[in-house]
Amino acid sequence: MKKLLILLAVCFAFSMISAFTSFNKVSSTIVQENTIPSYAKWGKMAMEKTKEKYPNAQITDYLHIGRDVGNSTSTEKFKLILKENNREFGLFVQLKFNNETEDLVDVNFSETTP
Repeated sequence: MKKLLILLAVCFAFSMISAFTSFNKVSSTIVQENTIPSYAKWGKMAMEKTKEKYPNAQITDYLHIGRDVGNSTSTEKFKLILKENNREFGLFVQLKFNNETEDLVDVNFSETTP
């Protein structure tokens, strides 16, 4: 009887460890899938377009402001901080894109204070 109880306890402990390990793998996969924000593609494009317009500037900071959703187009909005020579300035970047195709329609830049 004592051997049976020990065997059951060992089996129970092993199954708990196995279940925890499986759950941990699933939960870490879910966390990894949710870490890429929906605006990441547009943030990368905002930085690329900024480098085209300001090739000598360094982007030192980045902020996603939000998205304005329209019927056929939407606009993703960012604020970047740039440093060029001794000048530091803010830059609002707005990327307008087609909702269905996600093709870029327009890019708007507006300098501001950092």
